[in-house]
Amino acid sequence: MTTATHPRTAVSVARHDSPIGVLTIHARGPAISRLDIEADENPALPPCADELSWQPTPLLDEARRQLDDYFARRRFGFTLPLDSYGTDFQEEVWNALTDVPWGTATSYGELAERTGRPLGARAVGGAIRANPVALLVPCHRVLGAGARLTGYTPGRGVPTKRWLLEHEGIDFVG
Repeated sequence: MTTATHPRTAVSVARHDSPIGVLTIHARGPAISRLDIEADENPALPPCADELSWQPTPLLDEARRQLDDYFARRRFGFTLPLDSYGTDFQEEVWNALTDVPWGTATSYGELAERTGRPLGARAVGGAIRANPVALLVPCHRVLGAGARLTGYTPGRGVPTKRWLLEHEGIDFVG
């Protein structure tokens, strides 16, 4: 994650169909700043939609290509520049998530240990819930203790997480 651009930089947006629903990809300057997985087939546009640029850009086109390759199992990680904003702790957790490779999972407790907070599994869950670039930073690869399937915020929630875990061949309980 970087914080190189200012939050008021113009945002370009692309919508993209995927097996888990419509994805809305937001780019701020030279990096992806947000990826939404929408829960509805025909979601309402955000109130500020007329302020966004819906013109294709090379970055948004590349994001769409990489996402298509991921869903086709031709890509096992993303190489897109990301520009997300969060607290130092959130960014530390998000960076740790990028180290969890395709087809493997970690737990909230393991991430808490990895970030130097062995009793911070709930705080890790809060940081994951705030991840603005879900899928690109693979928060779906985090399971509860004993590989239990736990809550998920993007898209349709747990059904979206279940689909992503099965897509990557990750074993889980629940």
